[in-house]
Order: sequence, then C-alpha cells, then structure tokens
Amino acid sequence: MTNSALPPIAGDEAGILALMQQAGPVFLPRTNLNMAQIRSGFACALHMHQPTIPAGTNGELISHLQYMFEHPGEGDNHNAEPFAHCYKRLAEIIPQLIRDGCNPRIMLDYSGNLLWGFEQMGRHDILDALKLLACDPSLQPHVEWLGTFWSHAVAPSTPIPDLRLQILAWQHHFAALFGPEALQRVKGFSPPEMHLPNHPDTLYALVKALRDCGYQWLLVQEHSVENLDGSSLSQAQKYIPNQLVARNSSGESVRITALIKTQGSDTKLVGQMQPCYEALGLGRQALGDTTIPSLVSQIADGENGGVMMNEFPSAFIQAHQKIAAQASDSGCDPATDSATVAINGTEYLELLEAAGVSTIDYPEIQAVQQHKLWEAVDRQTNGNPPTPAATEAAIAALQASDPHFSMAGASWTNDLSWVEGYGNVLEPMNRLSAHFHQVFDPLVAQDPAVTTTPHYQEALLHLLLLETSCFRYWGQGAWTGYASEIHRRGEAAIG
Repeated sequence: MTNSALPPIAGDEAGILALMQQAGPVFLPRTNLNMAQIRSGFACALHMHQPTIPAGTNGELISHLQYMFEHPGEGDNHNAEPFAHCYKRLAEIIPQLIRDGCNPRIMLDYSGNLLWGFEQMGRHDILDALKLLACDPSLQPHVEWLGTFWSHAVAPSTPIPDLRLQILAWQHHFAALFGPEALQRVKGFSPPEMHLPNHPDTLYALVKALRDCGYQWLLVQEHSVENLDGSSLSQAQKYIPNQLVARNSSGESVRITALIKTQGSDTKLVGQMQPCYEALGLGRQALGDTTIPSLVSQIADGENGGVMMNEFPSAFIQAHQKIAAQASDSGCDPATDSATVAINGTEYLELLEAAGVSTIDYPEIQAVQQHKLWEAVDRQTNGNPPTPAATEAAIAALQASDPHFSMAGASWTNDLSWVEGYGNVLEPMNRLSAHFHQVFDPLVAQDPAVTTTPHYQEALLHLLLLETSCFRYWGQGAWTGYASEIHRRGEAAIG
C-alpha cells in the first residue's frame, strides 16, 4: 500500500490538540434562537457508516459501499445508489427549508471509514455536498457535526490506549477534508452504537481523551447511565444536560456534559420525527436557580432501512414546516419566538451557558452498575480510596455472585453482545494493539514525527480497522474472515 493510498489519520497530533483547545463558542455568535423564549427543543442526529473490508478485485481495502455497487445481486446491495444519495441529501434539504422560511437543525455523525470510502470511490458529488454542510457560513447555524471514532469501534471492548487513537484519527481526517476551522466547530461526540463503557478505567480513559481532544459533551443512551446513588434517571432528568462523572480504579475522576438519548435503537424515532412531536408536549423545567427548556435528543442511522431511506426526508420537512407554521399562527417570529424549536446540542449548551447556567447545576450521573461496583470496592478497602487491585477483586466477586452484573458497558440495544462468541476477533485485536504499542510508543516518545511516516500510518490503519464493530455484528463467517485478513496485514505492516 502506497502512502498516497492511506487516509489522513495521523501526523499532526500536537497541532490538532492545540487547535481544539483554542476554540471558543461555536453557535453563540451565529444562532438566531433566543433561549428565554424557548419552551422546549428537539435535537436530531443522523449516524452514517460503512465499514472498510479487504474485498476489492485483488483483495484491496475498499468501502462496503463500493462492494455494494460492485455486487448488486447480493442481499440489499441494489440499494447502493439510494444509500449514496442519503449521505448527501441534507445538502439539498436544509437549504430548501431555509428558503421556505423554516429554521431547521440537524447533527451529523459520519465515520472515518465512510469518509475514506467516498474518497476511494471518487464520489466528489457526496464530498462536495458534505463540504457545503461543514463549511458554508449560511448553513453553520443549522448544521452541527459530531465527532466519533474513526473506524466505528465500540468503546468498552476497544483496547484502552486505542480510544485516543480512534478519536484523533477522525479529527485528522475531518480537518483534512473540511479544514481546521470546521474541525474547531466539532464539540459534541457520538459513540458508535451509543456504547458507553462502565468499567471504571475504560470510561475514565475515554472521557479524559475526549476532554484532551477538545470535546465538550457526549451523547449517551438513557439506560447506559445511572444516578450516583444507583437509581435510574428520572423522566424529567432525561430532557436536561447531565454531568457524566468517570472515576477510575485509582480514584482519579474526570467529567463531561452528557445529553441523553431516550428510548432504544428504533429508527422510526428520527425517521418519523418523533422528537419534534414529543418536544411539543414538554415545557421548561427548574435547574438550579432558573428554568431551562426541555430538550429531546435522538440519533438514528441516516440511511439504514426503509423508514430512514424513504420516509425521513418528508417527515423532517413536515416537522420543520409545522414548527414554522405554529410560530406564524401565534404571531411570533419563527426564528426567535417559537415555543418549541429545532436546536443542535452545542447550540443548546452554549445558550444555557450564556444565560448563566453552570455545569455545576447539572445532575451528576455515572455509567450503569457503577454504584454497585463502588459499594463493593468500599467493602474491599474498608472505606479507603479505591485501588486497581481492590476494584478488580470487587468486579470478580460481583460477577461470581450477581448474574445481572456486567462490565461490558451498555449500548442503544442490549439484545446482542460485542464480546461473546467473538474470541477469534477480539484476541487477535488485542494482540495487534499490544504489538503496535510495543513497537511504536517508544519511537513516538523519542520522536513525535514518527506518526507522519508510512510505516506508522499503515500499521495504525490496520489496527483501527480491526476494531470496527461490524466484524462482531453479523456472526461468524465472511465478516470474521475479513477481520482475520486485516489482522494478518496489520501484523505484517508493523513488521
């Protein structure tokens, strides 16, 4: 593989980190919403992903989207072009709604695999549409991009040192495509599969990496978190920001604002714009010494299934037309006086901050089952601060005594495991990660410019690709075979 064939996933780590720590308010200077006049809001996100697979004509790494085009007779592959259109259609829908006097909002989450696939396929029509959505000043108040892991890894079963690599790889790639200023506007993070780790050390590493890389908030699934006393979130609490507290097995803690995605993984929630209609029935609620608008936050695959492919565009348009008409009927300015509005995550949080709301007013939450764990750790240490040994002992004791206790994290659907039955993917993945860090960490520590070399980047590419969740979704067979081949090439790339 030549260097020109590699995606831009590394080489400017210090520059990216410095860039992201400099950024000021993103939406506040441009927003046309007035927080004092908003009763409720809805924030919708679309998640887009296609994995990279070693299935080109001669085994080359290609996008699964390209594979769909090249094998139209298999399964649903005849939908390749409709899928491709889904990836760019917001660049048509959003400007049209603005021209029609609406005030639309959308959040977008595109995996690095998918962005690379568009480049590999020469789909400049899609890339140009996405550049419009990322860079056009007239669209910036309406479109928010969310960061994610480059190759759609699921955090709980990704080796801890690679969480930061996944985050930085996506930031490198986004900046290469759309420019550093566009990257500076990316302040929210969307974890693949809404999968939040609950092992203390994995969650701490994830949140610390997010904060170090400039992220200010995280989207989480409601049943993946709990209050600090172990209780479930109250219904009202799901519609305001929370503070996710991540405490590791040595007692260190870090926190990040969390917006709560309610309900499960049903694409109809966004496909039929349920968040808009739910928000219409909600009002402001008390927080600290003030009141704030309730916010319904939702995310769905942007292209997957008939609802998203066929029903979403008209539902999205109708919901925004309804909001605009409601404001018009009440004699309000649809931009500033609507009781219920479309609003993006960072915009909402920046408006709250400008209104004097502090993050210390947000309820504190933690990953699910951690209350049970910390109680067990306290028993292990007789009330002293936690230690890694005491934490692992408490986990082992709980796993032996409580069939409902798990440190596998929680995602937007709990009816499948990303771990059970996939030892033939996970063990090679962990070996490749250990080998990568054994070889490259000392070299990078000695000379950070090592990350600019083809040797490093090709090894990193295969490590990231092996962590793609798709190889642990479809069961044993072709997909686990793809993982085996990527592992083999990754070991060869490290040398």
